[in-house]
Amino acid sequence: MKKKILILGGGISREKLISLDTAKSVHKELKKNNYNSIICEPRELIKKIKIFKPSIIFNALHGQFGEDGYIQTILESQKIKYTHSGVLASFIAMDKLISKKIFIKNKILTPKYVKFKFANSFKINKKLTNKIDKKLSFPVVIKPINEGSSVNVFICSKKNFTKNLKKLSIYKEIIIEKYIPGREIQVAILGKRKLGAIELVPKRKFYDYEAKYNPKARTEHIIPVDLTKKNLSKVMDIAFKAHKIIGCKGVTRSDFRFFKNKFYLLEINTQPGMTKLSLVPEIANYAGIRFIDLIKWMLKDASTNR
Repeated sequence: MKKKILILGGGISREKLISLDTAKSVHKELKKNNYNSIICEPRELIKKIKIFKPSIIFNALHGQFGEDGYIQTILESQKIKYTHSGVLASFIAMDKLISKKIFIKNKILTPKYVKFKFANSFKINKKLTNKIDKKLSFPVVIKPINEGSSVNVFICSKKNFTKNLKKLSIYKEIIIEKYIPGREIQVAILGKRKLGAIELVPKRKFYDYEAKYNPKARTEHIIPVDLTKKNLSKVMDIAFKAHKIIGCKGVTRSDFRFFKNKFYLLEINTQPGMTKLSLVPEIANYAGIRFIDLIKWMLKDASTNR
């Protein structure tokens, strides 16, 4: 008899709908292959564990409380095997400031940045704009420290910087990063395997939330990526190094910009999407791994003490 799988989906983050799409995709695939699986909202987790008695929990949550170490702490306390990265790796990867410091310490190239606290004495005015221009030079990217899926990410010129910065005042602090133009390359790591890479060519200004999840955005997915053998090997090595130094488990996807023959690591995602438009299943498929086999691998890799 096949093991019972509880799929965690939904939650309360701004990525709730994408998480549910991932959960439904995984559930549909498991059902087709005669697995006994259910989708569960985090608020019902303890109750469902008692009733359903799952062997493994597939963590399909995205964003805050789902991939930042919070739910992982609860999962560890239940002593039930679960997928993806553990408490500390999830926390580090989700916090863009901490992960950047680790990248820099380990000689992984990442865009220059400054931290900005809305609670401090800085006023959002021309003086601040000039200070940022001097430190990073426009254009810059402003984004929350602990959101995913490009939620509330803005590319700013000197002209619209103040206007966009005010939009992020809902957060206590954010990151302001030097904008790197160039090609959008993403790399998937599966355990100890460098799974592959994909290039994205968005029709929009950049690979934002709409470009990621709306088919009407018509983002072009290019696989295999047109890179030299040396550069392809290089970017996969960097992604694997980041996966390893942060202590990630299971599957991760690292986001890069390729500019002037250099790869800039933007961030590492510990719980990449598993929807029809998701990149990891597409990369896996190109590598000869069917969607169900990718899920099976993740279930086999599941454990406690992650």
